[in-house]
Amino acid sequence: QQVSSGRRILTPSDDPVASARVLEVSQSQSLNKQYDTNTGSATSSLGLEESILSSVGNLIQDVRTSALQAANAPLNDQDRASIAMDLRGRYQELLGLANSTDGNGQYLFSGYKGMTKPFVETTLGNVTYQGDQGQRLIQISPSRQMSVSDSGASVFQQIKNGNGTIVGVAAVANAGSGIIDPATVTNLADANIRQPVSIVFNNPPTTFNVTGTGTGNPVNVPYTSGSTISYNGWSMSIKGTPVSGDTFTVQPSSNVDMFKTLGDLITQLETPIQSGGAGGTAKLANNINTALQNFDQSLQNVLAVRASVGARMKEVDSVKSTGEDLQLQYQ
Repeated sequence: QQVSSGRRILTPSDDPVASARVLEVSQSQSLNKQYDTNTGSATSSLGLEESILSSVGNLIQDVRTSALQAANAPLNDQDRASIAMDLRGRYQELLGLANSTDGNGQYLFSGYKGMTKPFVETTLGNVTYQGDQGQRLIQISPSRQMSVSDSGASVFQQIKNGNGTIVGVAAVANAGSGIIDPATVTNLADANIRQPVSIVFNNPPTTFNVTGTGTGNPVNVPYTSGSTISYNGWSMSIKGTPVSGDTFTVQPSSNVDMFKTLGDLITQLETPIQSGGAGGTAKLANNINTALQNFDQSLQNVLAVRASVGARMKEVDSVKSTGEDLQLQYQ
């Protein structure tokens, strides 16, 4: 019987100790096969997420190009309205990507709430996240659980505006033609760098006052269009001709989301400015500059998440290779 079957142990009574060992190895082999199945599932899930994130990144780049086109001076209200119409389509595409599902019908970016639609729109640019901050895990080895998802809030909403540290903002009520350039960090170690600072222009608008948390704030500083303004570890410039009372603020970066940024840009492009004079033109330029900074930060955030996904996929491949070698040993 041993010769015909090719097995030394036909029944457990032939060798109880060896039979127990055979059972132990067989169980380990079965577990290892399950881990192999899990690594395949993890690779599939991460690959799908990477593909969606790639599409989001391409969309952001396209939208940024449209924003730059809208900033061209020769364009009129009708031209900008046409760009806004195209951006409305891209907005719906972004919302669709954020609500993508996998092969099991679960939403990719809803955290643990796989059956809950993560992003729900109320009005243009106002989107509520319905998921949570969880990351779904798959056991790919006896000692390793791999996250195969990312929360939608971390991908689409938790994005620092400005340069990620500070942001320069023109007041909505400004009536002059002052256009603020992005603020640049010159000394991150400055203790007051994240303290709000206001730059208020005087009458006549050839000087401005700086108000902040420090002492000895500059007063009646001569203004020249395009000249550099430095304070609290940052620098920036303002171009054009502000009028008395125009205010520009440098403040700490806060979280913005892609939907709000794109929605605000669409609203701005759909707003006629021909009757608004210099103030309307400056407001358009300032809002487009703000949108461009936010899109840059959004793209960097997407690239960071993609890098994380890529690192996880690489680790899954390594674990899968080790499991295949182990399976051969079990056999």
